[in-house]
Amino acid sequence: MRMRRLLASVLAATVAGGTVAVVLTQTTPATADRRGHAPIVIGHRGASAHRPEHTLLSYETAIAMGADYIEPDLVSTKDHVLVARHENEISGTTDVSAHPEFADRRTTKTVDGRPVTGWFTEDFTLAELKTLRAKERVPDLRPDNTAFDGLPEIPTFEEVVKLAQEHGVGVYPETKHPTYFDSIGLSLEEPLLDVLNRYHVRKAYIQSFETANLRELRAKTRLPLIQLITSGGAPYDWVASGSTRTYDDMVKPDGLREVASYANGIGVDTRRVVPQDASGKTLEPTTLVADAHRRRLDVHVWTVRNENSQLPADYRLGNPASPVYPRATGNVMGWLSKLVDLGIDGAFCDDPAMGRAVVSGRQA
Repeated sequence: MRMRRLLASVLAATVAGGTVAVVLTQTTPATADRRGHAPIVIGHRGASAHRPEHTLLSYETAIAMGADYIEPDLVSTKDHVLVARHENEISGTTDVSAHPEFADRRTTKTVDGRPVTGWFTEDFTLAELKTLRAKERVPDLRPDNTAFDGLPEIPTFEEVVKLAQEHGVGVYPETKHPTYFDSIGLSLEEPLLDVLNRYHVRKAYIQSFETANLRELRAKTRLPLIQLITSGGAPYDWVASGSTRTYDDMVKPDGLREVASYANGIGVDTRRVVPQDASGKTLEPTTLVADAHRRRLDVHVWTVRNENSQLPADYRLGNPASPVYPRATGNVMGWLSKLVDLGIDGAFCDDPAMGRAVVSGRQA
């Protein structure tokens, strides 16, 4: 069903099973926030609460649930084609271990300074990767998604872009491990821009946890760039250069001023906006949203997830003694509502229907 915009209204949620029933009706966006637009809903790896992440099944579901943007994490094949995978190591997201013809490609590599063992996209041509099938990455948390194991192929970035344009939504690609891919002669930025330019994509954000490639992209594209910021650690390109600066420095006033010189926004762990104590309960919000807005930086938060185990303690629902409690749906809409109240400009949602219901409810 082709639609430029969908409103997903949550009618029922079965907490024990973590299932959600939705009805879809066509709507048009209202305006709400300080920049004249409602916060955007980003389908995190598609609709990863409902389908195995980074598959066309997941992206199609995200679109049907009302996502404004769909997010592919991008890595490269041996023949320099960008594909959507959470990591370049694919043993946890594909059936590669069941393919005896690829058994000898299992190896150990150093990626961003850490040893990783498995099978890597850069050791396969696209044609070889297309013989594999995707599977659910966290089956213990999302057992229902395993029903789709073995069905979807690994999509190329081009296929994701074509799907997005067919349905009138945006794309929000992340370049994964850009320093590493540069080091092996498979730079991500050039093929990324090539696809975006060939399809005349105008509705897109480009994101990275590193800084150097965003600075490089700033000189090559007018599309908005997003600096990703975790709750700890440092950009790997800073680490590789010997810098002692960290993401904590990046969210200080001088750090935000520097980010604003090359990026249009920040994509931050929700704990940067609402910290949590040792028990997982929320603390007083920080000033990060206001600080970033003063630098004319948008603030997109990640990741809003449905499951109790993925929510702050004060937004969990049900009986903690139940064996399904960790994966049961908590008060995700309440959590997202709090973040929206704090002025965020967008949220990465594993379940875009939840995000659409909250955002659209504010516009009614």
